[in-house]
Amino acid sequence: MKTEQRHWTEQLGWMTGAASLGASAQLVLVFGAPAALQKPELVAAIRKDYPAACLLGCSTAGEICGTSVFDDSLVVTAVHFEHTLLRSVEVNLALVPDSFQAGEWIARNLPQTLADPSTGVEEKLAHVLVLTDGLKVNGSDFVSGVMRHLPEGVTMTGGLAGDGARFGETRVFRDGVPEKDSIAALGLYGSRLKVGIGSLGGWDSFGPERLITRSEANVLYELDGRSALGLYKQYLGDHADGLPATGLLFPLSVRARPGEAPVVRTILAVDESAQSLTFAGDVPQGAYARLMKANFDRLIDGAAGAARANAESMGSVVPELAILISCVGRKLVLKQRVEEEVEAVSEILGSGAMLAGFYSYGEISPFTPGAKCELHNQTMTITTLSER
Repeated sequence: MKTEQRHWTEQLGWMTGAASLGASAQLVLVFGAPAALQKPELVAAIRKDYPAACLLGCSTAGEICGTSVFDDSLVVTAVHFEHTLLRSVEVNLALVPDSFQAGEWIARNLPQTLADPSTGVEEKLAHVLVLTDGLKVNGSDFVSGVMRHLPEGVTMTGGLAGDGARFGETRVFRDGVPEKDSIAALGLYGSRLKVGIGSLGGWDSFGPERLITRSEANVLYELDGRSALGLYKQYLGDHADGLPATGLLFPLSVRARPGEAPVVRTILAVDESAQSLTFAGDVPQGAYARLMKANFDRLIDGAAGAARANAESMGSVVPELAILISCVGRKLVLKQRVEEEVEAVSEILGSGAMLAGFYSYGEISPFTPGAKCELHNQTMTITTLSER
């Protein structure tokens, strides 16, 4: 595997040399601010530099390039695989608006095997990397739809596109262009590909655990028979005026039954007339929920924990590329300390891993290899790739 990384800002333009991989690159990851992705000349330049590559990327709430975190920039990471085959599929949500059905469509249109054109050997699907619209997709339903049809043992990771803390619109590359209302997935095929996975949070629960007494999919109406929005405003105090953005600082911990590991859900929208909150994933009626708040050191420890879990899943294989997808809520809490979580990951994965990624509206991953793939919020999720 060979990799190279380029970075663009409005003030300085492209801050690296020529694209040396050129036509040999099969994959280009593009993570950028919404305004940058709407500059057609930038997308055209990437396509010119890497004419044969699949462009996989999305709008973000912050871009990760090495151990640095940027806003209003564009990070381009090109990859040449020696022993791995790729196949991409894309969905237009205007045609398939149901998130579960969109997930099913993705899984059904990714072939389970691909023939290596040079040898004729059939290579099996090993991993799926997916990026979705950040505002119109119910992440829980989407993940369930994909996993229902993926072959046994195939892993999936990815994230929901971002739009800073604005929650206006998000974009995902479809047909080589960053488009609204889109989902894109990349299948990676080959027995020599090693994939590492790790995902962890680091938030503290507070207040009483409450029963979700009224909800529909990812829309929460009542907790303990009371208005969900009213309760949130009560706890947020002065922060309530900034909803939904300030809700990122106070996510919801949800568990379906006693003793079950909880998942974290982030607010995407509020409806004053319905007194409801819309989350990035399901908040099932009959489940239990508690509010959460940030602990600076625990957030950074959580990122380090995700990296350790990832390293353990890689075994003796040294990661060559690390794709970091962290939640925008973590970035808003950590503020000027945000690079500390990326540095913590780098220290554990080692200098051999090129780091690329973005701050998202949701993360898709198992907590650990072998666990169920789920939508998470407020986690640092790490996918590492290496060829043996």
